[in-house]
Amino acid sequence: MHSSVTFLHAADLHLDSLFKGLRHIPANIFKEIQESTFTALNHLVDKAIEHRVDFVLLAGDLYDHESQSLKAQIRLRRAFERLADENIAVFLSYGNHDFIKGDSFDVEYPDNVHIFPGESVTSIPFYKKGEPAAAIYGFSYENRAVYDNKSSEYEPADGEFPFHIAMLHGSVATNTEHDSYAPFQLKDLLNKQMDYWALGHIHKRQQLHTNPPIIYPGNIQGRHRKETGEKGCYLITLDKHQVKQTFLPLQAIRYEEAEVDIQDCLTPSQAEKEIMRQLPKYSEPSLLYLKITAKEKETLTLDEVMVQELIEVINEALVEAFPWQYIYHYKIILEEESSQLADAFLKNILAESDTAFIREGINEIYQHKDARRFLSSLSDEEEQAIQADAYRLLNKLLRKERAK
Repeated sequence: MHSSVTFLHAADLHLDSLFKGLRHIPANIFKEIQESTFTALNHLVDKAIEHRVDFVLLAGDLYDHESQSLKAQIRLRRAFERLADENIAVFLSYGNHDFIKGDSFDVEYPDNVHIFPGESVTSIPFYKKGEPAAAIYGFSYENRAVYDNKSSEYEPADGEFPFHIAMLHGSVATNTEHDSYAPFQLKDLLNKQMDYWALGHIHKRQQLHTNPPIIYPGNIQGRHRKETGEKGCYLITLDKHQVKQTFLPLQAIRYEEAEVDIQDCLTPSQAEKEIMRQLPKYSEPSLLYLKITAKEKETLTLDEVMVQELIEVINEALVEAFPWQYIYHYKIILEEESSQLADAFLKNILAESDTAFIREGINEIYQHKDARRFLSSLSDEEEQAIQADAYRLLNKLLRKERAK
């Protein structure tokens, strides 16, 4: 009987994701994005071989959708064949995206791959050099959704297995941010005699418990702006005395949010240089959602056409770098003009105007004996909106006069 096992725990590969929201990106970059889930899969295999693991756990959603492409299935089979050549076993379950009764081709996996066949929890033994080393537990989604709490079905198998490892594609019952499939309570899992819980379904990496470890590794490749940062798997070693765990990044392309400040820039040329200077740098290609904090100036009017041209010329330089970067979306954050006024005198004028002649101007129009026959009375919200617009216009005019 072996006293330790080492394995990789991954989930939510989402192979062949479509990346629909990124089709405006240049063709060569978009092709690399389309390949990113497969590149991350190759990284997973590389890490399994590099660390000489005993097996790999894949806890559901290997594919992105029920209509699995032939390309995705063959790519996955080839990855399994690489692992087979190194005598590394694979234990996999299907989730809500790649459920068993979905539309797939008949692609046979090599003998090192062990699949949980249905929605009843079963166990599959793992032997190391002919001796029992671990019992692996899990189930696969047969249809698109599993709404039952499956935790009661996890019971230790008969036989002398040093370690009991459970796979579960589902979510905590109280989690309202995701579809609640195979819901469970943390106490449900802790009541079972398992040495490790390999979870899937939630794409954000998180550890729900330490002893025993109950872990979501997250997905292996980010696919949109809410899936930022490093994505990957866990390297786990179980022995009689401790658990060793290490997160291994696998992403081919990194999604990130970045913030730049161009408030002190006076011209578009200065803004371009400042944005380039402030952009973060990563060791792999990155897609950036950029938030730009700015001020309106006489020499720098941030209209949509100018900003779009500015981002385009920045992207031209970024895609030529190694590793490349690309700003796929941006947002302009204009600092409130009232907070930009350092002059107390102007502030006082604006404060007074908000309660004095702006209101008088509104009343003069809407209460005029001839005009009021054609104008409906203003609601409080409409009146406040008019005052806010007038306030901003006056602010701009005062600043312009002061600058002369």
